[in-house]
Amino acid sequence: MSIRRIWGTARRILSQLRHDPRTIALMILAPCLLMTILKYVYQNQGQVFQHVAGSLLGVFPMLVMFLITSVGTLRERSSGTLERLLILPITKLEFILGYATAFGIAAFIQAVVVSSVALGPLGLKISGSQLMLIVVAIIDALLGMAIGIFVSSFAKTEFQAVQFLPAILFPQLLLSGLLAPRSSMPSILRVISDYLPLTYAVDATEKVIVGRGTLTHDFVLLAIFLLALLGAGALTLKRQTN
Repeated sequence: MSIRRIWGTARRILSQLRHDPRTIALMILAPCLLMTILKYVYQNQGQVFQHVAGSLLGVFPMLVMFLITSVGTLRERSSGTLERLLILPITKLEFILGYATAFGIAAFIQAVVVSSVALGPLGLKISGSQLMLIVVAIIDALLGMAIGIFVSSFAKTEFQAVQFLPAILFPQLLLSGLLAPRSSMPSILRVISDYLPLTYAVDATEKVIVGRGTLTHDFVLLAIFLLALLGAGALTLKRQTN
């Protein structure tokens, strides 16, 4: 495994992001705008804002990175860029790690900006560490990236890639405990939620917000989901043989 090839892939992705102002706006400005709107929607219900906004800090990175990665990867697949890159002496693992590095950096920037806006002007209060909140957001963003790479292999157009959002992530939103406590759900839904990565992303974010509970269990499970999805994403990458 070559660090140089991994960083070369990451640098290429970061260069593409830097020259795409619409993607930058989606990645950074859109979550800040949604947080601001949420603040004024619940301006007379401060406790509700604290709960919902805090949990969304863990959800936004996954949603945004899923959209960016699924559309971007599909564009490279359909244009033939991906196949040409895989002819080069780079392994699938190096290619995936390059993507993870690039979007990890992008997620760090997004998490710092969005959490700073939420904790500063919008008045979100957390009992835990802002640094740990950023770490959780980065892991969530990497999960969204891994899911995006995987599902892009099943789409033929960018519109189809976007259509996977409600099919894959919206059910997780409903069952993650963000909208209603998992303890109040029917047992079958609780069992299903145990196998969804967003459940542990929301749980980890809430633990940081209230400053109680250990994150080890959530981090281990999120790491397992991430590795499994990255592995599945690598399997969808096909080399040209002629």
